[in-house]
Amino acid sequence: MFLMKIDDIDYLSIQQNNIQGRYITYGHIAKLLADLPSSFKVERIGNSVHGTPIESVTFGQGSKKIFMWSQMHGNESTTTKAVFDLINLLRTDTKLTEGILSSCTIKVIPMLNPDGAKAYTRVNGDDVDLNRDAQIRSQPESIVLRECYETFKPNFCFNLHDQRTIFNVGATPKPATVSFLAPAQDEKRSISGTRGISMQLISAMSKQLNTMIPGQIGRYDDTFNTNCVGDTFQMLHTPTILFEAGHFPGDYEREITRWYILNALITALKVISDGSISDYKKEDYFDIPKNNKCFYDILIKNVHILDSNKYGEGDAIGILFKEVLENDAIEFVPVIEKTGNLKGYFGHKTYDCLISNDLVNLKTQSFWNDL
Repeated sequence: MFLMKIDDIDYLSIQQNNIQGRYITYGHIAKLLADLPSSFKVERIGNSVHGTPIESVTFGQGSKKIFMWSQMHGNESTTTKAVFDLINLLRTDTKLTEGILSSCTIKVIPMLNPDGAKAYTRVNGDDVDLNRDAQIRSQPESIVLRECYETFKPNFCFNLHDQRTIFNVGATPKPATVSFLAPAQDEKRSISGTRGISMQLISAMSKQLNTMIPGQIGRYDDTFNTNCVGDTFQMLHTPTILFEAGHFPGDYEREITRWYILNALITALKVISDGSISDYKKEDYFDIPKNNKCFYDILIKNVHILDSNKYGEGDAIGILFKEVLENDAIEFVPVIEKTGNLKGYFGHKTYDCLISNDLVNLKTQSFWNDL
């Protein structure tokens, strides 16, 4: 097992064990928020479409204000776990935490979309994608987020998300375990002063993470969309960063990825608090390889060996897991996404029917009979 320490603090000692796995709802976090000490100010800032509370927690005493929100998409829960790990870390007494809390004031909305979280869907209770509602603000959750932004007046915004297992880094067979984006603020994707600051912070986080998971850091697509929250806040001259928690090999519950998101968050907060952002170049942001979509959860090569009537020589099957809510847990159900010539694609698990051991192992897999 790799060493999991931050500032000589054992990660397992601060990990919030009351939230695990992929299915995280308001019911899971309500007591965690209620049990926080008074130095962490918890406020009910609004309600979802179905009347579930939306709460924020504010901590720190410094002049540098950081605003972050998680589970804007209800089925993207990894960063919510990382946020509660961060809160536990900042409750410890170290020079690192003291420096952050004395320099920064941090406001977090741990779960912006509690209805989507309960149903395990991307959209909210009105079937609206909140990350496409930044301009119209037709939804109560969108109004809460914007009002919180305008009241808090942050110096930095962290937009916290999950990304699917399909993403790889560049042209490599490495998964994009963490990806970042400095959102554009215009169609030309020009680099304003605020977007440049976003790029510098991402360069700092990428440098740190590449010492831990080299080659597994990606750069998310920066196509401009005025309806997206990150683009909107960048347009309002607030340096904004999109965090995307992705796949680590074998980690479908995202318990390892949460650790890397925590490291990214604490790196960004340290750089902001100690004023070292000028040590990082915005140009280095463009050295981060772009995300590509070249992964299947399971890739089965040369399937003509199994069924020559159905598949041609060299054909492959690409399988993706559909995430299904079942008995308050997420089941990963295999679904054939594509068949044919899948040259250039990778599998988180790969079977090659030309290899006898792979063929034997494949035939013992329960998913195969279900396809």
